[in-house]
Amino acid sequence: MKSMIRPYVFLSVACCLAAVAFGQGSAVSGRVNLVREGGPGPAAGPAGVVVWLTPLSGAPAVEPGERSGTASPRIVQRNKRFETRLLAVEVGAVVEFPNLDPFFHNVFSLFDGKRFDLGLYEAGSTRSVRFDRPGVCYIFCNIHSQMSATVVVVDSPYFVVLDAPGDFRIPGPPPGRYRLNIWAERCSPETLSQASREIVVGGGATAVGTIDLEQSREVIEVHSNKYGRDYDTPVFSSPIYTQP
Repeated sequence: MKSMIRPYVFLSVACCLAAVAFGQGSAVSGRVNLVREGGPGPAAGPAGVVVWLTPLSGAPAVEPGERSGTASPRIVQRNKRFETRLLAVEVGAVVEFPNLDPFFHNVFSLFDGKRFDLGLYEAGSTRSVRFDRPGVCYIFCNIHSQMSATVVVVDSPYFVVLDAPGDFRIPGPPPGRYRLNIWAERCSPETLSQASREIVVGGGATAVGTIDLEQSREVIEVHSNKYGRDYDTPVFSSPIYTQP
């Protein structure tokens, strides 16, 4: 019986490896446009975008952490701001939050993507968070109200982050069926859901054309602290603090 099973196992593994190798030359490309609500013209202000592909039936299964081997993603705190405003990671990724300011920070999030509170930690230290399920996580500092960042956690290694709407290219997906998903910080969940679509990836270039998204809300700027209350007025009792 064992001698009969082994060829099938070998064949299955060989097919999977061939599909992955075949996918190394493939890519999905397109363009995302963001337009003003109810009128012509491009949307104003920062508007980060994340585009990713979720494998469906017919596409090789993807193990979490396929982008492993690269350095851990980081959101650095410096000059009372998060230096990375928008980050996308695969489920299971650990994100580091180094404090490079000469004073305390308290990074937290109360949103569905991942709820956490890193507490107060001092200059020169680093704390980290494992993002273990898909979702959108809005991140703030409990001390400095002007600090904000977003982490989009996706269930696929095939994704790209755009600082602004425009052309995108996702390299490497093996041939098969995928759902193309988009997140844009100025668009409603309903708009983003309608923009999602099923695509078929071949062995070469796959173009999805232009995707128009209507802007329907502003980037989150005013928010409560981790206790659900307004921020206290800063008291600058030390020369290392300067009024922003």
